[in-house]
Amino acid sequence: MIDNPAQLAYAERLKQSSGNAPLVFLKIDGGYHRAGVIPESGLASALTKSILQSETDGNVKFLGLYIHAGHSYETRKDWQALEYLLDEFTILGRTAEELGLISSRSSLTLSVGASPTATSLQHPDIIRIGSEDSTSNSSNNTCSSLRYELDTLKGKGFKLEVHAGVYPTLDLQQLATHARDLSLLSCSDIAISILADVVSLYPGRGESGTTEALINVGCLGLGREPCQDMGSEKGVHYNGWGIPMPWPDSFNNPAPGPGFPAIHGGWQVGKISQEHGIMKWRGDPAEEIPLKVGQRIRIWPNHACIAGSGFGHYLVVDSRKKGAEDIVIDVWQRWSGW
Repeated sequence: MIDNPAQLAYAERLKQSSGNAPLVFLKIDGGYHRAGVIPESGLASALTKSILQSETDGNVKFLGLYIHAGHSYETRKDWQALEYLLDEFTILGRTAEELGLISSRSSLTLSVGASPTATSLQHPDIIRIGSEDSTSNSSNNTCSSLRYELDTLKGKGFKLEVHAGVYPTLDLQQLATHARDLSLLSCSDIAISILADVVSLYPGRGESGTTEALINVGCLGLGREPCQDMGSEKGVHYNGWGIPMPWPDSFNNPAPGPGFPAIHGGWQVGKISQEHGIMKWRGDPAEEIPLKVGQRIRIWPNHACIAGSGFGHYLVVDSRKKGAEDIVIDVWQRWSGW
């Protein structure tokens, strides 16, 4: 990923030491402002020329343009992330044209996708545009514009790529974005949970005399990243560090529903330290579900990437195996170190 001229020298040094020209993406800032070169800037033009010259010299291979709309995590309405996906492709197409890459380098790859935008690509109307089955909702216009943009870019010879994100596992942050509708994005689609023990109970210590519970997982296992509170009044939307699954069947903790994160209740990880978390009850005190010391719970994390990095392995179960859903059928070793 190149977004500064000084980086190119290091890419060229890789060629000198390995004998292989590294593949280079020009990283574009699509409004997230974490990384990337501003599309309309003189730096983008100068950097493109430098990359092309380095490729001519045999030092790198120019693979394409790359963008990441991380601000799409702020969506809270069904399919709203689709608008950001359209923006990603539109910005890359416009930037490629401004940099003179359409006529000279039509084989380049345009790579897009934060997890919400990659997820929103499954909107049914993207496939059904023009058919009798296509809907007339507000996202239909976005789907039509996206299809037009994709067809235009493919017609100009670009390879289009939606790059990987957290959508193989999903998490509470993705649930909060509503990047797909409820039929395609619900808590039952979250494929990662953190196993923890209830190690102590504190009756009456919580709000309105509710119980608080100590669990043996904190920021090292769950991460410190909350779901961004997008509510008009701060603290009303979900702002915890994880939600226990209704598991086993005898522990009927409320699962996040269609109104999440604005509507949420039950047991939640409301406070964390390094190695511990504090479970708090949110809702009517009279409806508090009892917990026991030694009870095991499985917690859906806010951010699967951060939570997963605290562990060396995934223990794999298969929820399709009725009566044997909790039997570990495989162990996957994590790729760690980053």
